Amino acid sequence: MHLFNIPDMTCGHCAAAVERAAKAIDPDAEVVVNLEAKTASIDSEVGSGTFIAAISDAGYHASFKNSCCGSVA
Repeated sequence: MHLFNIPDMTCGHCAAAVERAAKAIDPDAEVVVNLEAKTASIDSEVGSGTFIAAISDAGYHASFKNSCCGSVA
């Protein structure tokens, strides 16, 4: 599972463009775009860098989101 911050997403068109870019790389990927949080999660065997490049080519800056939420005892 890849989780990305995409701060440039501002509307439904942006979210759809990000989803299309990811699906162009891996049509079988499960892509969930959260416009409000400005994130995208992509479940795929394809490497994260490939998705970052595709999202960038679509016109949006993407970076890895830190998915750690809490401390480990």
